[in-house]
Amino acid sequence: MIIGIIGLVGLLLGSFFNVVGLRVPAGESIVKPRSHCPSCQRTLTAWELIPVVSYLVQMGRCRGCGARISPLYPLMEWLTACLFTLSPLVLGWSAELLVSWTLISLFMIIVVSDLRYMMIPDRILLVFAVLFLIERALLPLSPWWDSLVGAFTGFVVLLFVAVASRGGMGGGDIKLFALIGFVVGWKMVLLAFFISTLYGTVFGLIGMALGKVRRGQPMPFGPYIALGTLTVYFFGHEIVEWYKQLIFF
Repeated sequence: MIIGIIGLVGLLLGSFFNVVGLRVPAGESIVKPRSHCPSCQRTLTAWELIPVVSYLVQMGRCRGCGARISPLYPLMEWLTACLFTLSPLVLGWSAELLVSWTLISLFMIIVVSDLRYMMIPDRILLVFAVLFLIERALLPLSPWWDSLVGAFTGFVVLLFVAVASRGGMGGGDIKLFALIGFVVGWKMVLLAFFISTLYGTVFGLIGMALGKVRRGQPMPFGPYIALGTLTVYFFGHEIVEWYKQLIFF
């Protein structure tokens, strides 16, 4: 029952994260105007705003003008619910759940923003930086200074990559990895960078093979940062132990 409630909350928050990720980079209010169809501008009713369900019932189209609704909306709602319910199953019922849910929330917003605008807004990072400062003050890493070293490591590594690649890494990515380092510590932020890059390379090659991505064409790195970091956050220690066994086999 508790897992079901968490999943329901995740669905509702996922819908809100869509709004934040789409409106904040565009400089719009997340409160007004009310949700509307981007094609015909018709204000949506409550029945059209039920996470995932409304999309399925309407077969992915606006009830007013019939315009196609992006599948990104239900996908992010569903992912948020899945990740919220996954957290207690992996971490157990501990206070660290607050950190995990905050991290998931950050990534859901960033993925939407990066996919739509190729941008990671500073305002989003600033709000979550304050939240993580409070959470890590109450739930510090061991040792406590690991957060500070992690933030420095994440910033410096991404800055080096950005300089070496002559702009291949955006400023938003650099600041995001500094924030990630503060949350997970210096060892895990390095692993998160490696896994994120691995995901980006694999999916980039698949996209090129399918003709969806062109060589030299910029592509959003935020989704791969989210995927790589959450992989490390939930399973980082297991990955490290597996790697040690592989080396010393």
